[in-house]
Amino acid sequence: MEFLHSKKLAFGGSGNSTQKYVDVKEVKDDVIILKNGSLRAVLLVSSINFDLKSSEEQDAIISQYQNFLNSLDFPIQIMISSRKFNIKPYLDLLEKKEVQQENELLKFQISEYKKFIENLIKVSNIVSKFFYIVVPFYPVESHEQGALDKIMALFNSRQIVAENKVLFETYKNQLWQRVDHINAGLSGIGVRVTSLKTEEIIELLYNSYNPSVFTNAIINKIEEVDLEKQ
Repeated sequence: MEFLHSKKLAFGGSGNSTQKYVDVKEVKDDVIILKNGSLRAVLLVSSINFDLKSSEEQDAIISQYQNFLNSLDFPIQIMISSRKFNIKPYLDLLEKKEVQQENELLKFQISEYKKFIENLIKVSNIVSKFFYIVVPFYPVESHEQGALDKIMALFNSRQIVAENKVLFETYKNQLWQRVDHINAGLSGIGVRVTSLKTEEIIELLYNSYNPSVFTNAIINKIEEVDLEKQ
């Protein structure tokens, strides 16, 4: 069974493992390969402050977004990642600056500012949000095939994606065509789209399967995270 995890992390218990519920087989060339042979690209999408727009701008954004959705001939998944923002590293930095500061007035101002931040996070729930679009591509997407043809093609696609580099590149290019279509459609409403690279995808998956109350962890040694067969 394959699972995304750190080689240095140990998960208690070998009985009821959750690894069988993880669909990811491999991440390579900025693409997620699932166990069923299908591919996924992950896009990081910026937000826009809709409330600050004029009514005419809001109507234009809604209209363009409707046109974008109607232009899609494939499904997409919109995912929002919310984490409570960990402000402690920033407070530690302020404390370090306060100690190093020789000017008494500046030292007092840093101290007061630090108290203000501490009081602010006590009364406010500061959350960091990241918006993603997951773009799929299935090697078998024809609706005209029979049930047996689809089953045989599905089993063949698993081997094709895993072993045949030429066909993998063909499928990946078709996936990127969908990514380009989404990029063009969303840029018209002022939304920036960035495709996640391999290491960024691994970090996203790692944080998704290892949830934390605070903001996502950053993996400094990406080689320690692997899709390991067990």
